[in-house]
Amino acid sequence: MRETITAALQAATKAQDKRRISTLRMVSAAIKDRDIAARTAGKTEATDAELLDLFAKMIKQREESQKIYADAGRAELAAQESEEIVIIREFLPQQLSDADVEKAIDAAIAEAGASSVKDMGKVMAALKTRYAGQMDFAKARAAVKAKLG
Repeated sequence: MRETITAALQAATKAQDKRRISTLRMVSAAIKDRDIAARTAGKTEATDAELLDLFAKMIKQREESQKIYADAGRAELAAQESEEIVIIREFLPQQLSDADVEKAIDAAIAEAGASSVKDMGKVMAALKTRYAGQMDFAKARAAVKAKLG
């Protein structure tokens, strides 16, 4: 994944795409920060699953900022956040459809033998290991809670 981002940054630099360059540099810096944190925890570097989680968090931050800028009437800043979201999403796997998310939740509930909200942690852990970067876990958490509650 790191090599893909580095190659994309080099291509953006050659094409002189300023928005893409700044966004990819920001992503690269976030990856380096995560690697440093992993080294202090005793690992050599962050795993791809951890990086997918990082990208999902970056997208969520930008979506929140985009909404705030749009509400404040700052359309140019909202558009900038939107462009960054598109660039970061390129490095995430294909997102699951709502129907696929429902199937994944049903399978995780059955596998974990979950019968109440107390078992929600088991179900969410199973979803996060299998579908990292492929679904919005905040929405999935609400759906799991609705099914178990």
